[in-house]
Amino acid sequence: MNIHPTTLIALGAKIGPGVEIGPYTVIGEDVEIGAGCIIGAHSVITGRTRIGARNRIYHSVSLGEAPQDKKYDGEATRLEIGDENTIREFCTFNRGTVQDAGVTSIGNRNWIMAYVHLAHDCRVGNDTIFANNAQLAGHVHVGDHAVLGGFTGVHQFCRVGAHSITAIGAVVLQDVPPYVTASGNTAKPYGINSEGLKRRGFTPATINQLKRAYRTLYKSGLTLEEAKGELKRQAEECPEIGLLGEFLATSTRGIIR
Repeated sequence: MNIHPTTLIALGAKIGPGVEIGPYTVIGEDVEIGAGCIIGAHSVITGRTRIGARNRIYHSVSLGEAPQDKKYDGEATRLEIGDENTIREFCTFNRGTVQDAGVTSIGNRNWIMAYVHLAHDCRVGNDTIFANNAQLAGHVHVGDHAVLGGFTGVHQFCRVGAHSITAIGAVVLQDVPPYVTASGNTAKPYGINSEGLKRRGFTPATINQLKRAYRTLYKSGLTLEEAKGELKRQAEECPEIGLLGEFLATSTRGIIR
């Protein structure tokens, strides 16, 4: 380990092998930090926070602080972070609340830029990108490979589907379905995230099928229930469309229109 002498580590904290911690960082007694993590200067990691292996956490980050929720009354809730994430300067991730599952969770290999806020009970999947100042209110779920543009704001209880992307300054008040590009205040759909899908190895044929699915959902004139039925049929030809159908079946806030 390479821990700066000005770092304050509580006696109960668990620090894995090969961890590096910069000057004036504070680690609380219920914190677990996995092997090979690098943590910058002037950060505070507190609460029941578990961080996996090989994460790169930059300077002046606050992880595991109490949720910004007036109903919170000191319950033993958690923050869980997976492996190989990049968390840049001044990010703030809060613990969960007992009104939800009691945990805020971030998966693996996420690229989270400066000043991002993840509120209580958010759940972020794997391989996402959060550009600077993206902000999630409480209880937001973000799927794998989603990209949030800078200054995106997501309303509480919304979901952002896998492989979707939001433009800079998007204000998301309803669910963003998988594969969809969202832009504006309030956010509206603007086709599918074709470039992102190409970069992730989706074939041209599959991308064309997903474009067809988008037209079915947004351009066909079908009701939502009719579109769900048609998408279920299309998923028999293109399994990737099944992810879209599953998302629509479980949406509670409705989707962006």
